[in-house]
Amino acid sequence: MSLKRLQGIEPGRIGLFAGPLNSQPAAIQREFAREMERLGYGTLWYGEALAREAFAQGAIYLAATERLVVASGIANIWVRDGAAMANGGRTLAEAWPGRFILGIGVSHAPLVELRGHDYERPYTAMGEYLDAMEAAPWRGPEAPLPPIVLAALGPKMVGLADERAAGAYPYFTTTNHVREVRRILGSEPFLAVDLPAVMAGDLAAARAIGNRHLGFYLGSVNYRNNLLRTGWSEADLETPGSDALFEAIVAWGDLDRIGDKVRERFEAGADQVVLNLVAADPSAPPLAELRALAPLARKT
Repeated sequence: MSLKRLQGIEPGRIGLFAGPLNSQPAAIQREFAREMERLGYGTLWYGEALAREAFAQGAIYLAATERLVVASGIANIWVRDGAAMANGGRTLAEAWPGRFILGIGVSHAPLVELRGHDYERPYTAMGEYLDAMEAAPWRGPEAPLPPIVLAALGPKMVGLADERAAGAYPYFTTTNHVREVRRILGSEPFLAVDLPAVMAGDLAAARAIGNRHLGFYLGSVNYRNNLLRTGWSEADLETPGSDALFEAIVAWGDLDRIGDKVRERFEAGADQVVLNLVAADPSAPPLAELRALAPLARKT
């Protein structure tokens, strides 16, 4: 595992994306995080989008657990200036040493515009933002910036992650794309990759559950453009996506079958696979899936 840039943080090989927890009360979020820790998962990644503010959410998870690494995935650069991002990261890193990774990204135009900002020149904006973070004044106790990981899909942003950050976190991706990201990054940067997981007995049952997830993200220009750039056709991307696309993005089946897809991502160059649990009932925490897939966290 490429850990040199993580400043001593041990993220584990298997992480989990907390998307299904966004609508849950903090008490349930805390219980879920503690169960994750008990079961041996390494890192809890959480989004921001239109849910809780990124650093407040991170503090909820960190305070609820003792060893679990917590990572923003992602904190949106358009909704706070560089100094606020840097000092929010320092605050959590100082309070919970060795347990916080600051994932940041440019988000998506509709979400940015909804907040009253202009989504322009995202690659340039990210470079300037990293400059502002490095120059941010800080009057708190001695605390370095936590390791920064960029949400990166295209080659330019992946290259920036190599040059300026601890690594990259591509979301809604395929094994072939993971392989390309690792090629651009080289061997040193940390690479955490998203992997939606559906526990189902056959493809039809998996699609009945997972089409909601695939269809939602196929509505994003950024994800669509990345898939087109990596060789998928417009026909493949017609909602809710072709069977071939579903198979490439989603791990489905039982523990062994999903484990095979996890190993495939590791072989492509991932340091950590972040399971994105897609359950039949999106309104409830996916505890059954969390427990059923826990052997993956203990084995890897």
